[in-house]
Amino acid sequence: MSKLKNKCTNIIENKWFEIAIIVVIILNSVLIGVETYKITPSILLTQHIILGIFTFEIIIRFIARKSIKSFFSSGWNIFDSFLVLISYVPESLFEGSSTIMIIRILRIFRVLRLLRTSEEIKLIINVLLKSVSALVYNGLFFFIFLYLFSIIGVSLFKLPNPNDLNIEMQEKYTEMLTIAPHTPGNSPDPYGTLGESIFTLFRALTGDDWADLRYNLITAYQYDLIHTPPAIITTFHVIWFILSAFLLLNLVVGAIINNYQIVMEQSRKEKELAQNKEKTE
Repeated sequence: MSKLKNKCTNIIENKWFEIAIIVVIILNSVLIGVETYKITPSILLTQHIILGIFTFEIIIRFIARKSIKSFFSSGWNIFDSFLVLISYVPESLFEGSSTIMIIRILRIFRVLRLLRTSEEIKLIINVLLKSVSALVYNGLFFFIFLYLFSIIGVSLFKLPNPNDLNIEMQEKYTEMLTIAPHTPGNSPDPYGTLGESIFTLFRALTGDDWADLRYNLITAYQYDLIHTPPAIITTFHVIWFILSAFLLLNLVVGAIINNYQIVMEQSRKEKELAQNKEKTE
């Protein structure tokens, strides 16, 4: 057993084996994209061969493990094993069920195996994982302001229901939509409901037509459909754009950069310890 373990260890530590697995992962990813256009017997056969290679890789990694605990303590090993196991589930077991779609989607996630092909990519993933807790609090902080501004938006900028207007105001409403239509044209009142207001502000955060929102609301004010003056309309949208795009997003970027520096420092120390250990041996 020890001889087999040593052979497996030599295989997985071999540079050419690692390169071969990377090539197979890339080929698998390309074929997954090709399958969105057409599926041929040759593609299916190639995918079965690739699945066999992935299975072989996991088996020899398991044999070469230091311990069962060390193998399953690695998130990458669990991730790879799950993707391979899910690929062996026959779709015929769930024919006519929505479960088939879930299985197919999970199989597509084999593309994510590309993430383990580079130490730099692994480093980035570690940074993101370490940033999760900070991102949760930043996300909560962002949502509080998003919710607050959304309520204000509904209170100040909600257009009246055309069915509740008299004939004269209905004509103004129709004319206003002709001059300043919603963007896109089939969208509802941007601040008509709390949910729509939240989406509108999120859209403004991305820079998508946020200035048009301001111009359309000014036009609605000119037609006496809302009673919020242009100065307040402009101030509201400028403050939200500055707050969200320049302050709240920078908090997220700052948290990630801070954790990136921490992970880089830890990685540097680990390399130094490994080098010192090799020198002493």
